[in-house]
Amino acid sequence: MASLGYDDTPILPYGKYRVHDSARPQPRVITPAGPSTQEAPGTPPSDAVVLFDGKDLSGWISAKTGDAAGWKVENGYMEVVPGTGNIRTKEQFGDCQLHIEWAAPVVVKGESQGRGNSGVFLMGRYEIQVLDCYNNPTYADGTAAGIYGQYPPLVNASRKPGEWQTYDIIWEAPRFADGKIARPARVTVIWNGVVVHHATKLIGPTTHRQVLPWVEHPPVGPLELQDHGDLVRYRNIWYRPLKEYDQP
Repeated sequence: MASLGYDDTPILPYGKYRVHDSARPQPRVITPAGPSTQEAPGTPPSDAVVLFDGKDLSGWISAKTGDAAGWKVENGYMEVVPGTGNIRTKEQFGDCQLHIEWAAPVVVKGESQGRGNSGVFLMGRYEIQVLDCYNNPTYADGTAAGIYGQYPPLVNASRKPGEWQTYDIIWEAPRFADGKIARPARVTVIWNGVVVHHATKLIGPTTHRQVLPWVEHPPVGPLELQDHGDLVRYRNIWYRPLKEYDQP
């Protein structure tokens, strides 16, 4: 078999492989994700960790009590049961590719932050807002796909109430050294196929009406979904852990 690369090229700056190195490991082969439609969710890629497959909430607990999650599951999706509180995954992870689909209530009630409100909390601390923003103005850093209280999305890519929407999120967890922030968290968000954040650096944990400082925490954490009192639905939730290249 002919060589698939070269053994006489310069060493790359990070010092492990040559340019076009014949000895460099091949990428793993996986089956890619299947597309979702309004009628049915797609299939996760073959190397994904499935967090919700539409059948039950066995992988989720109450964020407040640690007991069984109190949300409803039917027709392949989970739905907020107002008053039961946030739920979170038993699984914990750091850097990842996260896919999640959500739909605001079909029946439109309220306005601004009172309409189809929920949230996707990465590591239980950093919120990507979920909100019905179809013809529904609110404060900019509280719109759907916003990094809540910090950065609005670049554009409003909302679908109509009741229609399924997708977030594809590339998350890089913060790094700490000696109790201080060494590298802020960064996030890329693709909303309904549109990039709305690109490697955006967070300024700390997200919250309402405040700016919070970085506080050191473990390198992994759960995915948390918010009960804000609205009948928001979720389906087809999975993640793929990401690792950094061997480089400086």
